[in-house]
Amino acid sequence: MRFFSKLLLLAGVVAVGFGAWIWNFSQSELTIAEKPHTFVVKAGSNIRLVARQLVDEHILNEPWSFIVMARLTGRASQLKAGNYLLDRDLTPYRLFEMLSNGDVTQIGVTFIEGWTFRQMRDELNRHEGIKHLGMAMTDSEILQRIGATETHPEGLFFPDTYYFASGMSDIDILKRAYQAMHDKFAQSWSTRAPGLPYTNPYQALIMASIVEKETGKSEERPLIAGVFLNRLKLGMRLQTDPTVIYGLGESYDGNIHKRDLLMDTPYNTYTRAGLPPTPIANPGMGAIEAALHPDQRNGYLYFVGKGDGSHVFSRNLTDHNRAVARYQLGKN
Repeated sequence: MRFFSKLLLLAGVVAVGFGAWIWNFSQSELTIAEKPHTFVVKAGSNIRLVARQLVDEHILNEPWSFIVMARLTGRASQLKAGNYLLDRDLTPYRLFEMLSNGDVTQIGVTFIEGWTFRQMRDELNRHEGIKHLGMAMTDSEILQRIGATETHPEGLFFPDTYYFASGMSDIDILKRAYQAMHDKFAQSWSTRAPGLPYTNPYQALIMASIVEKETGKSEERPLIAGVFLNRLKLGMRLQTDPTVIYGLGESYDGNIHKRDLLMDTPYNTYTRAGLPPTPIANPGMGAIEAALHPDQRNGYLYFVGKGDGSHVFSRNLTDHNRAVARYQLGKN
């Protein structure tokens, strides 16, 4: 009898200690190093996945206390998918309340595939829900603020929709887009096709930006990339209009003139061999995959627009000239 009394007393002490431990954890203050921080709960995530994600994003030191606390509330299975803005230090219990109540952010800004960095900045500047810290900064200053190692901003930001809470800064959003491009491109680069002529990943990013601007048809992108890579291997000039347009900058009037093709700029691929010095736009995944997995099987060296957004591809100049006469000059 005395044994069972001691056992019950021990169980009571353990229960009190356990309760004190959970209470102290739930009411302790979490320190979020970089604020504001957007925490994303994906659809279908359970408490274990979310707790592990909180550790990975340096919000929790370990996952198990959060899991136990959540389960003791009886609402561990009620997490709501969405984007949560963590803009101040808070307790684990308050964080769990946010995630289970669905205190999500709903504001978003969309960067379109093929946009230039200037177009991205214009979109951010127009958005009323954004804190405009970067509006007075130069491109170089923005790159420094987001921790970029590159010196030119073009092509470094992944086109997508980024959700945030009202008051988040444009710098924070650009930092997310920069990191997204870095992560997605690194993954694609690691699985690239063998034998590509790129000396570094940045050259592949340049090619992806050209492919992005040349066609909006996903099925044509590997063929477009194949044409340009076939040309590079043969020492031919790329002769692609989008690079010329980019080099013209604000002087471009909406039409390519003969004088434009003759005007030498670092981006004029009619007057200069090889790739231009930087990307000319922000490519999406389709263009990135095409640049890293081109279709070179047919040996195409030329293509011309048919007027409906698609292109005719040719292996030699004679066939190309016939296609130009038919589709560009209206000759049968």
